[in-house]
Amino acid sequence: MKQKRVVPSPAGPDALWRERHIREFSGSPSSRIGGGWMLITAGNAAPDGGGDWNTMTASWGGLGVLWGRDVAFMFIRPSRRTFEFAASAPLFTLSFFDEEKRAALNFCGKESGRDHDKAAEAGLSPLVFGGDIAEGKAAGAIAFREARDIVICRKLYTHDFDPAAFLDKDSIEQSYHGKDYHRMFIGEILCLLSR
Repeated sequence: MKQKRVVPSPAGPDALWRERHIREFSGSPSSRIGGGWMLITAGNAAPDGGGDWNTMTASWGGLGVLWGRDVAFMFIRPSRRTFEFAASAPLFTLSFFDEEKRAALNFCGKESGRDHDKAAEAGLSPLVFGGDIAEGKAAGAIAFREARDIVICRKLYTHDFDPAAFLDKDSIEQSYHGKDYHRMFIGEILCLLSR
């Protein structure tokens, strides 16, 4: 099912978002991702709202430094609808919410974008960013008006988990039951947007 059309994010002095450096990210990334969760969103969108995209809830991922760049990394199973968008799109976003949006995060984690317009049914307002963010490099990134913080990333590297490379074999049984291994996506952080 195609997700709800996105609307252009407001820009200018009255905009919702303040562009910040990722090192100003508030709180522990481990707590905010593992406990608070986030929405991973990827796809192709134009400032006029066209395109196709999807979002999903995640509690695995992180923020750090690699190759001298600030990066975010996330993991998506090939069976998830968001996988195809993350694999093909150059940008992805990580949206962080206040606890009041826990029901929306639950919904976006349990339901598939193949069957639902997840944003509409979860009560979220999708936005597409134009050329006014991150010196124009973030144009086309999709996130949500209700987010508290948004991390916009440009994809740098992907890697499929290899069962033969697991040193802790218990992780295979606990998380995979022998199938549907994640792909890791690493993205250079273009900017942090906060309210």
